[in-house]
Amino acid sequence: MFYLDKGDKMKNYYLGIDVSKGYADFVFLDSDKNKVEPHFQLDDTFLGHNALYHRICAFVKNHPDSQIHVAAESTGGYENNWLNNLTRWQDQLPIKVARLNPLGVSANSKADLYRNITDSLSAKNVAEYMISHREKVCFLEEDPLYGLKRQWKFVRLLTKQSTQLFNQLESLVYTTNPEILSYCRDGMPKWVLKVLEKYPTAKKLARAKYKAVAKIPYVTEDRARELIARAKKSIASTQDSVMEHLIMATVQQLLHLNKTILDQNKVLEKQCPTISEIELLRSFKGISTFSAVGLMLEIQSVTRFSTVKKLAAHFGLHPEVKISGDGIKKVRMSKKGRKEPRHILFMVTLAAIGCNPLIQEIYEERLDKGMAKMAAVGYCMHKILRIIYGMLKNNKPFDPDIDRKNRQREKTRKKSVVTNKKRCHQDLDPHAPVSRRQNKKRKEWEMSQSSDAAKCGIVSPTHN
Repeated sequence: MFYLDKGDKMKNYYLGIDVSKGYADFVFLDSDKNKVEPHFQLDDTFLGHNALYHRICAFVKNHPDSQIHVAAESTGGYENNWLNNLTRWQDQLPIKVARLNPLGVSANSKADLYRNITDSLSAKNVAEYMISHREKVCFLEEDPLYGLKRQWKFVRLLTKQSTQLFNQLESLVYTTNPEILSYCRDGMPKWVLKVLEKYPTAKKLARAKYKAVAKIPYVTEDRARELIARAKKSIASTQDSVMEHLIMATVQQLLHLNKTILDQNKVLEKQCPTISEIELLRSFKGISTFSAVGLMLEIQSVTRFSTVKKLAAHFGLHPEVKISGDGIKKVRMSKKGRKEPRHILFMVTLAAIGCNPLIQEIYEERLDKGMAKMAAVGYCMHKILRIIYGMLKNNKPFDPDIDRKNRQREKTRKKSVVTNKKRCHQDLDPHAPVSRRQNKKRKEWEMSQSSDAAKCGIVSPTHN
């Protein structure tokens, strides 16, 4: 990736694209936000893309020595066909292509106070955002992780479908054979699915021979007798043939889906050895191959983030606080941005709390200090993200001793006297017409400063 060169001597033009399902609207603007050509619309077909190519070629011919900056908002995938072809044309045409965050474009367009919303106006807003916020626009090259990204999203989709089927199956089994659910407190084992596929209701299982049930893998004769005995005393409320058919069909779908997920995960793992960052992340106990791929697809390149605070903000893990006048909002995790990366990091944190000694140590320290469990998990999420940032930035595998040394150094570091930088031009005036709450805050701050100064052997000045 590269940023727009502000010192470019070529004349800059901006092509904003508003993507819709099956078509897109286009607007050309110059650096002064004036329309260079009338708005036009093209279909998302071969002919439409061909027309766009010739339209850009004609524009370049009419405006020699021009540089065209093209952008479209992220719209859930509808923009991919346009941006993919435009990225390929970068070698033949003087264009640079960017994918924009819809939140930024929306916030920028609100400043114009437009009352109407049309496709052409939306395309114009995209182009105006590039002009107004050139430093925030990151132009793209061909994405080497594109195939891996599509594969990872497909596995995520299958996993979500599997969870939905499992929830549906659990509700069905609760009315037909609730006793068997006692074996499913930590998920539904495969042997339970096989039992339900053959004996979907308690009535059918109660009539089965224990030797026939014991033929199912991982079902011993003792367990088979136990299952049959429980089925005979079942409190199931439904035993009809319709429920049998539903359970059998759901189980078959779930088994097929789980097998597909395993096969797709193998395909995913075959692509991972070519990406060194994924192998680096796997050195951290708690990060699996699937999670490492998901994290790298979100981070893309650690060079995008100059500090770890910016990476935390990208994941929505930064604290959010609002202090204005007398209003104080409680500090919480902001959770801004996409929830997908936070979900990945949350699952990684739960796994790390169970198997990573360093994270276990930090988690228990937070609990001992009185922090709530979920707040401690959030603290560990932020800590793991900082560790990931350090691993990727320094290209080093996980080493818990490095973090322990850093934490010990922070504890032994001398704390400097805190000064109120906001009041560097005027001392606090006790006669200022402030509210009672603000006056109380000022007195508390002044007392804390006096105590710090006394510890340092400094006498704080008194106000007349």
